[in-house]
Amino acid sequence: MILSQENLQFINREHIVTPLASSFDLPEKVLQFGTGVLLRGLPDYFIHKANQQGVFNGRIAVVKSTRGDTTEFDSQDSLYTLCIRGVESGQLVEENIISSAISRVIAAENDWASVLSVASSKDLKIIVSNTTEVGITLVNEKIDQNPPSSFPAKVLAVLYQRFKAFGGSKDSGLVIIATELIPDNGTKLATIVLQLAQFNNLESSFVAWLTTANKFCNSLVDRIVPGKPDENTVAELQQALGYKDELLAMAEPYRLWAIEGAEQVKEVLEFAAVDAGVIIAEDIEIYRELKVRLLNGTHTLSAGIAFLLGIDTVKNAMKDEQVKQYISTLMSNEISLAIPYEVNAKQTTDFSKSVIDRFANPFIEHLWHSITFQYTMKMKIRILPLIANYYDIYNKVPAHIALGFAAYLVFMKANHKEDGKYYGSLNGKTYLINDDSAAYFHQQQKENYVTNVLSDSGFWKLDLAALPGFMETVNEKYNEILNNGMETALSNLSTTKIYSA
Repeated sequence: MILSQENLQFINREHIVTPLASSFDLPEKVLQFGTGVLLRGLPDYFIHKANQQGVFNGRIAVVKSTRGDTTEFDSQDSLYTLCIRGVESGQLVEENIISSAISRVIAAENDWASVLSVASSKDLKIIVSNTTEVGITLVNEKIDQNPPSSFPAKVLAVLYQRFKAFGGSKDSGLVIIATELIPDNGTKLATIVLQLAQFNNLESSFVAWLTTANKFCNSLVDRIVPGKPDENTVAELQQALGYKDELLAMAEPYRLWAIEGAEQVKEVLEFAAVDAGVIIAEDIEIYRELKVRLLNGTHTLSAGIAFLLGIDTVKNAMKDEQVKQYISTLMSNEISLAIPYEVNAKQTTDFSKSVIDRFANPFIEHLWHSITFQYTMKMKIRILPLIANYYDIYNKVPAHIALGFAAYLVFMKANHKEDGKYYGSLNGKTYLINDDSAAYFHQQQKENYVTNVLSDSGFWKLDLAALPGFMETVNEKYNEILNNGMETALSNLSTTKIYSA
């Protein structure tokens, strides 16, 4: 039996939350660009939850811009199962939800007229997007194509259609929320849409409506939604659920959608009222900083350590008491104290607890080697501001950060090059160094490797050598890892000499 509206009546609801029958009659209030699991597992999750409580009362028309086939959605009446698995407040969470948030999926290349028809609907209130980081890019093109090729041009075409349909009335404007993983995503989209309006020589009255009646919102999304599980897991889940679902996806319990907006935006986004994971505020930078420093930064600093210990996944690292203690102390004693934004102890403590839960999720296979992808870029963006701020405040070595930095330098030390790629070696096995800076590190290995790298202020855009004791501590830890092993270096962390000015 395949999941469909007709077959809902045959599904055993003992362990599955099914949609209300009334949800299928709700109007389309949202136009969504993107069919990916992140959207289905986060924004669409919130909208479905609100509909179940009779709060938002609106569904989502989804635009599929790549590969026009919508068969998977059509055959299931756009229903899909979200299996939530993980740890929340130390407790195991297992929940199965059949979502009816999506009303239909429209293939842009096959049926652009239907997208423009949604644009003309009085029910439409919101546009949501996740078109990957490259989606918000300026391509100078005409919007009368069928359809325009770029995502911003599609948005402009939709807004222009709406402007014409409602005669430019101020109350016909929309709230447009970008969820692409780039800073100031909504602001960048708005800038490009305005540039395209000028390129298309659209009338000044439309430009005025575009900029005053519509609200482009920056937003931050945070939820691990790895998508469809492996075949064995799918088979087990479908056996337990009692039906086949080609759109089934997994998600962790943690969820955050921080949206930048004032009271006017709150009034439109009624679904925010049903879940504390939706935050609407005029400044969402604090949520970005907490995520980038405490979640992403901890991942980055722990990756080399766990990998050199021979631990394959994040969840397995949380079973190692030494690594777990390192992660906990790193967050509480160093990262939390050095976040380059005004945060309080409760905010950092609460977020750190959620990070521990997320790292320990037994259902998600997050490989440490995958986390080392573009390791250097992550160090520069996530960690260097922490180091600089820690020194500004305390003017001494952050020992846990220094150990993570040393492990990173060991990981980046390639021992051979093959087909233009660089490889390191651990316990007789080679591993790929998937980093745009791999060649640079290989060139620095002739002698005084650590000193050469840390002294290169042009490379780091920060004079690490001028920070009292940092180079000495990283050098010591680097040599300790090489000579005595990662486990010993981690064990000796508590006795590290703390250099200060």
